[in-house]
Amino acid sequence: MTIEQRAVDRVAASTHAEGFLADFVRLSEFGATANGGVDRQAGSEADIAQRRWFAELLESHGLRVEYDRIGNQFGLLEVVPGAPFVVVGSHLDSQPTAGRYDGAYGVLAAAHAAFRLAEEWAADDAAGPRYNIAVVNWFNEEGSRFTPSMMGSSVYTGVLALEDALGTTDRAGITVAEALQPAGFLGAGDGPEAAFCAEIHIEQGRVLENSGSTIGLVTASWAASKYVVTVEGEQAHSGATVMADRQDALYGASLLVVFARELADRFPGVLHTAVGQLDVYPNSPVVVASEVRLLLDLRCADEAVLAEANALLQERFAEIEELAKVGIRRSLSHEWGIDPYQPEGVELARDSAERLGYPREEILTVAGHDSINMKRRVPTVMLFVPSVDGISHNEGEYTRDEDLVAGLDVLTDVVRRLAQGELAPAPGAVEERTR
Repeated sequence: MTIEQRAVDRVAASTHAEGFLADFVRLSEFGATANGGVDRQAGSEADIAQRRWFAELLESHGLRVEYDRIGNQFGLLEVVPGAPFVVVGSHLDSQPTAGRYDGAYGVLAAAHAAFRLAEEWAADDAAGPRYNIAVVNWFNEEGSRFTPSMMGSSVYTGVLALEDALGTTDRAGITVAEALQPAGFLGAGDGPEAAFCAEIHIEQGRVLENSGSTIGLVTASWAASKYVVTVEGEQAHSGATVMADRQDALYGASLLVVFARELADRFPGVLHTAVGQLDVYPNSPVVVASEVRLLLDLRCADEAVLAEANALLQERFAEIEELAKVGIRRSLSHEWGIDPYQPEGVELARDSAERLGYPREEILTVAGHDSINMKRRVPTVMLFVPSVDGISHNEGEYTRDEDLVAGLDVLTDVVRRLAQGELAPAPGAVEERTR
């Protein structure tokens, strides 16, 4: 490469970075909160508005926009007619008061990687790909309005039945279908055929920041057990009912919430626990609660520890039933072990980061991501960029611009290499998806 060509490439890279950062500022305006975050829960007015803006952005760069039957949004760059796709992206929906970066960064980075590669391939036919690119905005990854989380990718990969997903209701009784159909976001097909997948995301932790690394090479996800728990008691007067006669569902639920934290303290640094949602009935100031529904999850870096924690939890369920005079119904909504990403994809990403000169290190993901579903079907690469102070699911979430751009650079190279066929696709992946 000549000195003149290097100079041209640097100018082009700078221009692309400026365009990406400007689009990120615009995207962050949808559902913006007063404290610098966003609120765009799946299927909300803010989510619908930003989906329409994103469709216009994709189409302005020559991508064709399609939706599948669960509302996943795809921007298709079809350079090789009939060839499968590198599916690259994340999610644009958010928690009720969330940061600007979670999910949204990965979707916009995917789009700008596709824009860069479209220009590159148009300018040089010899560098053309073997596979096409599908930029994806997965529906309802967060699960804050509709449960479960990672809904769109679960339907796409066959983990969750389409009918069950479409019939899921929010707290107001609105179904997924009712939220998406009027906006025109429910398509007729199953989405593009995937050969590979890539996703980039903010870390949502402090590993990269503490080590001074710019790129996280995600090798596996933590093991997890997620429970839907219903504590059943008996409704009573909160003042007049004798204490010994009370069957207080909220008391039973509170004992469980406290035990979840005590369980994590028993295995410090290895086990994370949380009760993220609590629905109390009848939720009246003068009534002893008759029912509490909660979501409890255990996440662990060691499968043996997770098994022990689950056993201790089962014992505590029985103890709480006797102590609080309640009944407890529970079911596992999600469960998986330590779940590795394909090593060859990790190595490809490592090589891309090295060639571009960015500090990198291997890392596990504690949080769930759509790529966890995808890697069970096709070779998948997952990348992280640092989160300042590890803050996430919080309006103060922040990642520096230079790290956002570095991640975009690495993602672009990874997607280029996947599209050029540097990894072998998983045999029969599409057939398995559509069963």
